[in-house]
Amino acid sequence: MSGVALEPALRARRDAGAKLLVTYMTGELTADWVDYLQVMVEAGADAVEIGVPFSDPMVDGPTIQEASVRALERGATPEAILTATGGREQPVPLVAMTYANLVLRGGLQRFAARLSAAGVTGAIVPDLPLEESGSWEQAAGGAGVAAVLLAAPVTPDDRLGLICERSHGFVYGVNLMGVTGERASLARSAAVLAKRLKAHTDKPVVMGFGISTPEQAVEAASEADGVVVASALMRAVLDGAGIAEVGDRVADLRAALDRG
Repeated sequence: MSGVALEPALRARRDAGAKLLVTYMTGELTADWVDYLQVMVEAGADAVEIGVPFSDPMVDGPTIQEASVRALERGATPEAILTATGGREQPVPLVAMTYANLVLRGGLQRFAARLSAAGVTGAIVPDLPLEESGSWEQAAGGAGVAAVLLAAPVTPDDRLGLICERSHGFVYGVNLMGVTGERASLARSAAVLAKRLKAHTDKPVVMGFGISTPEQAVEAASEADGVVVASALMRAVLDGAGIAEVGDRVADLRAALDRG
């Protein structure tokens, strides 16, 4: 199954004047999780991250941890998630978000090929440091999967340049020093990092971690090309929000970004 190539799709949207909206869905969180993913696309997401749960999600805060545990208790496996993903073609790129243990366990080439076969054209592996990610980047690229790298507020300029050079699909800017999760306000470090990243690269720069409301999304996107919204949406699902309600939340984010 062929998926939508990540970087060309995001570049086209950005170059047309849109702010990018990347949403997130934990695979196998509910029996109808693919329907949640579908409504995010229909509501205006430019790409969707699919969380492949791991028992020790080190960069994720309480909400994504809870979602991961619930999915694992339901029997979630990478194979089950990718099989379900590949069963429904999407008009926007899909990006796997998981941890190095799951990538390494089955072999880099094999994991990358499985992503590609499911129509997933990007992957984020946040616990794989730059010094150890070269083999994964090569394997992913060979399978047509963009290896997305992350940059933090404290990343020095020389390392920032390397991250921008080696990241594919987009560069993921981390808004704050900490884990994912809903926040009452956006960290001031977000705008500073976005400006630094934009000075290093023409690749799409997308900011994430702690973006919870449409207003925060607009603020985070002001110096960047777009935003990732994850925990706020997963909190809604965990608290019982139905598919239509989650679609409305994504539509509100889309509308706010379009208004600027």
